[in-house]
Formats: sequence, structure tokens, C-alpha cells
Amino acid sequence: MAKKGNRVQVILECTEHKESGIPGTSRYITTKNKKNTPDRMEMKKYNAILKKVTVHREIK
Repeated sequence: MAKKGNRVQVILECTEHKESGIPGTSRYITTKNKKNTPDRMEMKKYNAILKKVTVHREIK
């Protein structure tokens, strides 16, 4: 029987895009270790629609 790992897939969504009112969404899929980072993850990623680097926050 294989042991299940602590690594899970999470979706990161742009925080600035929702406020701008422009249609579409900027999302990234990544993995994180639940044991090391139990709270929601935040990363600076490129938003192709806004054409700049913005803060992307983990969504459920």
C-alpha cells in the first residue's frame, strides 16, 4: 500500500484582474506541500491580459 504525500495541486488566480472589470481570468496551476505551507499561497506571476506581473492568490 502506497503512502499518500503531502503535495497537493492548487490554483492561483490574479487579484488585480477581478477589480479591473476586464473579461477573462488569469490562472496558474502549481503544487505545494501542505505540511510546510498550510495557509493560502501568494505568488507574483505574469498576467497576459493586463500585460504585467501581478499577485496571484490561491483559490479553493
